[in-house]
Amino acid sequence: MRLEYQIIAALLLDLVLGDPRWLPHPVRLIGRFALALEGPLRRSVRSARLAGLAAALLVVGTAAGATATAILAARLLHPWAGEALAILFLYWSFAARDLADHALNVSRALGRDDLAGARRLVSLMVGRDTAEMDKRAVARAAVESVAENTVDGVVAPLFFAVLAGPVGAMVYKAASTLDSTFGYRNERYREFGWASAKLDDLANYLPARFTVPLVMLAALPWGGAARAF
Repeated sequence: MRLEYQIIAALLLDLVLGDPRWLPHPVRLIGRFALALEGPLRRSVRSARLAGLAAALLVVGTAAGATATAILAARLLHPWAGEALAILFLYWSFAARDLADHALNVSRALGRDDLAGARRLVSLMVGRDTAEMDKRAVARAAVESVAENTVDGVVAPLFFAVLAGPVGAMVYKAASTLDSTFGYRNERYREFGWASAKLDDLANYLPARFTVPLVMLAALPWGGAARAF
């Protein structure tokens, strides 16, 4: 199956299924693997920045190797098994349905004047404290989360999938997961998380710049291009 058909099939799966919590997800495994590496690398490498760089390289390299190996092994069993697994890896890299569901749930709660419910729902989308947010702040937080996660969950994985197929998409998800695991400017991760944060910035540089014109184009049918700009 050609790559573009695999990507279309994966996008359709995401639109239909979203991200069921019961379904195993490699991103969660990537996060656990990254955390498991932290302690041994900090103990064996004196420089926290170099230890963090080693962690980033190991996580990304393992994600790439595991994805490629799994697809190859499935193809050896049967060509269609390889195609199915390739589509599954691509599906795992997209999060359009889940993002839309979260945002619409917040919008519906605000529409019902259920501020407490909207605060609770938007807390699932952002890391900040939502307990004292008014309606405007809740709406702003939801919109900001959609804007950021449209890059992380749709445009960037699609960009890397087009460039390098399922392996490229999972490499991107590994970089994104590293940033969400280690990419904090606090005492613990300022040095150790430096490489993870920079890798995520680099991976998102072009996709983030593609997203603005894409949002404007998507808004045209509803007359919203000027507001998107």
